[in-house]
Amino acid sequence: MMTMIAVIFVLCYAAIALEHPLRINKSAIALIAAGLMWSLYSFASPLGVHGVSEQLSEKLAETAAIIFFLICAMTIVEVTDSHGGFEVITSRIKATKLTSLLWIIGFISFFLSAILDNMTTTIVMVALVKRLLKERNQRIFFAGIIVIAANAGGAWTPIGDVTTTMLWIGGQITTGNIMKGLFIASMVNMVVPLIIASFMLKGSVVPPEKTENSRDKNTQFEKNLMFFMGMGCLIFVPVFKAVTGLPPYLGILLSLGVLWLVGELLHRNKRVEDFEHLTLARALKRIDMASVVFFIGILLAVATLSANGMLPALAKWLDVKLGNQSLIVIVIGLVSAVVDNIPLVAASMGMYPLKDFPADSFIWEFMAYCAGTGGSILIIGSAAGVAAMGLEKIEFFWYARRIGPLALIGYFSGVAAYIVQYNLFH
Repeated sequence: MMTMIAVIFVLCYAAIALEHPLRINKSAIALIAAGLMWSLYSFASPLGVHGVSEQLSEKLAETAAIIFFLICAMTIVEVTDSHGGFEVITSRIKATKLTSLLWIIGFISFFLSAILDNMTTTIVMVALVKRLLKERNQRIFFAGIIVIAANAGGAWTPIGDVTTTMLWIGGQITTGNIMKGLFIASMVNMVVPLIIASFMLKGSVVPPEKTENSRDKNTQFEKNLMFFMGMGCLIFVPVFKAVTGLPPYLGILLSLGVLWLVGELLHRNKRVEDFEHLTLARALKRIDMASVVFFIGILLAVATLSANGMLPALAKWLDVKLGNQSLIVIVIGLVSAVVDNIPLVAASMGMYPLKDFPADSFIWEFMAYCAGTGGSILIIGSAAGVAAMGLEKIEFFWYARRIGPLALIGYFSGVAAYIVQYNLFH
């Protein structure tokens, strides 16, 4: 039965990758995978239906926390965009060449991800690029680079990537040391793909055509207010988590409520038909719910592999077969491009107890880098990639062909940089 679960996951994963040739929406496949895998697990598990139900409730709570966060972040970005808030940034970007714009977008994504997180940064930056580039082929290439830069930027701070946050909360890493230890490796992970991509891009920036729309009717004060409110709401989330210790989704729900209130107060003296398109209620209708549903399905499907012990077993098998810590962590990073890095890191935290591997050991810092950046190699290997996939309808194989090799080169360049740095200073 466990073999059947693995087979279903592989088949459904292949169907997701082949979404465009098959012409079957990946969200449907992901939901089918989650339903079948949990159903089979309930029949095969020695815990019985009650025990599996408890596991499912636990995994659902973890998934719901991510989904709430995703919906709120997408809504905040949508409201900011509908008010023309991103013009605060786009009006200041004067790059005329695609290569110059590429470096600007890459560095903004890298440092913004360190403050926010990789998924939120990707949502913000993809929306920003839509304001800068007319050609879709150029936009999706930039979206791929944003995924690489956001994952690299998220790896070197405790709040930038969920796996780094897990290690931070678990006591495996400390704030100062992880930032000092991974900054160079993460920067190399982004810069090397940018250098290569610079030779691939030719031509000038062609902005979208100016059309008369709702955002042109907003005053500069409204644009500035909603931009800084939107960004402030997103930046508030890690601060909320650090101060209260409560989950990030509660912080972003609070932020969304505040933004909603500000929007209502801002437009309350206008006629309803003049501001209805700017409200949070309308923004909720515009976000891509199909991508949200896909996220629910794929996270619950992968959660089955964690609940039934397959992922922890994989980690232990790697420990036996490879032996070398560096090699194990590198492989875990590569595997995270295929399956979710969260259960992989969780399994690794269980494999290596703190009494034997104290905080800020080589394995934990290296794990934060590899698990945080390895997901860039495939588009469904990270939350940032899944968000970009939904926002720009990026094909799996297009990403694997055009962006995957860049991410892979960046990944191993960062690996080399970290190992050299560690050997020099330890």
